Amino acid sequence: MQETWSRLSLAAQFVVTGSVVLLMGMAVIGIWVTDRIEEGVTRNSASSTALYMESFVAPLIGELTSSNELSPATRRSLDELLTNNELGRRVISFKIWKEEGLIAYSSHAEIIGQRFPTTPNLLAAWQGEVTAEFDTLEDEEDARERDRGLPLLEMYSPIRERHTGRIFAVAEFYATAETLNKNLLVANLQSWLVVALVTLMMLGALSGIVLRGSRTIKQQQIALEGRVNELSDLLDQNKLLSERLQRSSQRTTEINESYLRRISADLHDGPAQMLSLALLRLDALEPLFDKASGESGQESEVQVVRGALTEAITEIRDICTGLTLPVLDDLSPKRLLNHVANAHMRRTQSEVVVDIQSVPETLEKSIKICIYRFVQETLSNAYRHAGGHDQKLSCSYENGLLEVSVSDSGPGFAEAQGDFQSTGLGLPGLRERIESLGGRLRIHSHPDKGSRILMQYRIEGSEH
Repeated sequence: MQETWSRLSLAAQFVVTGSVVLLMGMAVIGIWVTDRIEEGVTRNSASSTALYMESFVAPLIGELTSSNELSPATRRSLDELLTNNELGRRVISFKIWKEEGLIAYSSHAEIIGQRFPTTPNLLAAWQGEVTAEFDTLEDEEDARERDRGLPLLEMYSPIRERHTGRIFAVAEFYATAETLNKNLLVANLQSWLVVALVTLMMLGALSGIVLRGSRTIKQQQIALEGRVNELSDLLDQNKLLSERLQRSSQRTTEINESYLRRISADLHDGPAQMLSLALLRLDALEPLFDKASGESGQESEVQVVRGALTEAITEIRDICTGLTLPVLDDLSPKRLLNHVANAHMRRTQSEVVVDIQSVPETLEKSIKICIYRFVQETLSNAYRHAGGHDQKLSCSYENGLLEVSVSDSGPGFAEAQGDFQSTGLGLPGLRERIESLGGRLRIHSHPDKGSRILMQYRIEGSEH
């Protein structure tokens, strides 16, 4: 049912819902209007008939002001009121009531002198109101009129003393209501037709407005779906391009490391070997300088040259060591982190606390290279700028997110200055390298509060 409803257009949903609501409203309004029409017509008919009857009855029953019974002559006069005249054709019977439900007169002589329960309409008449009921006849004293099987209008009219206005009796009339019944049916039918017509006009007008709005919404929905499809295609293309970019970055990382390895080998086999040869030749020429050392002081110059050559060889070898990566294929991520930390401690003679909480069992080679260079660069920065104080290497892996961080308790720096605005190739290069592989680099540092550099990378499908 819900699925069928959701398939309907907004206009169809409104027509169905609006029809139900308006029909319910039409029913309520129609019932209320017909009740008001019936009540108004009944009251007007009762008032005119009661006034008409009172003009005949009141002069005849004046003796009831001081007595609860009518004389035989008065009864005969009242009986003749409904005999062979126009009034008798309209009013089929009537009763004269006294207090406490006593019937002082009735067209049906057998109930004269009897008492019946006091009805609300009778009480209202004793309070001075003209009341009426149309075709109900449910009271006990209505049995004989009810047996006629005709639609009747039952009316109660107070009878007052001419001079004092005191109510001394109540007259109850039963008038034929065939014409009234037909008039009520016509009035009710007309009222229902008017209410239905107005309801249909309202539904039609509102449906037209909603239909235009629904068409506009439908057009916008179609256009929006087209835009969404275009965006989906663009997102798919961007995803493919991003994957291609990451693959290219991984390949570029491996190629760069290959170039760095070649540069390291060339430096080691080229300039370093030539400088070592020059140092050896200088040692061979040292006796020649010994003869003239007393006169020209050449011995000190030889020592200067030897020191410079030795320092150059050492620096070139350090550079070669920094450029050359270990054999990463044989190292697990955990051993890789320990390896780079140990290499840093050997090179700088400083202490690094290694805290590896968890780490994937395997990683792609490009990610290993990125982690190695990240730890190598950040530990070097910690040693150069923080003097190696409280160096700490941390690693955690949870829910597919790998986090590697290096921290120290050095002087730190303002984050605005540390946001890769340096002119060197360290942190900016790390950020480009990490982000090209889909990771993120974060810096947490404040002056005099140390620094913490964090690398985050989401690993898909890796074993914990």
